[in-house]
Amino acid sequence: MQPDGILETVLYAEDLAAAEAFYTRHFGLQVVRRVPGRFVFLRCGGQMLLIFDPRDSARPDPDNPIPRHGASGPGHVCFRVADGAAVQAWRDRLAAAGVAIEHDHLWPGGARSVYLRDPAGTSVEIGEPRMWGL
Repeated sequence: MQPDGILETVLYAEDLAAAEAFYTRHFGLQVVRRVPGRFVFLRCGGQMLLIFDPRDSARPDPDNPIPRHGASGPGHVCFRVADGAAVQAWRDRLAAAGVAIEHDHLWPGGARSVYLRDPAGTSVEIGEPRMWGL
């Protein structure tokens, strides 16, 4: 048995307002829920991007039965787009908005992805699913 897919991805950012602004402005994600100083939850198609303040998420909370999942340091997320033309369109759109493109990569087999950083230093990739044979 295997899961159907990944339902949510978690990133950590001490400045939740900056993270929210970045992902809503540049990626068009929709805020589902936010608690200032704790988290912001964003919808991305059929998945969720959860962004937690690492300081708050590491603290024990006796009123919350959900296990704490604090982490520190920048992480990585890769947004899936249809093909190389879509990667280029995203690259152009982000560069026009003043977002620095850190790296443009051509993978074995011809798939392409680009890398940038969010305000928390997270490595954000936009890539074709064929880089994984999908």
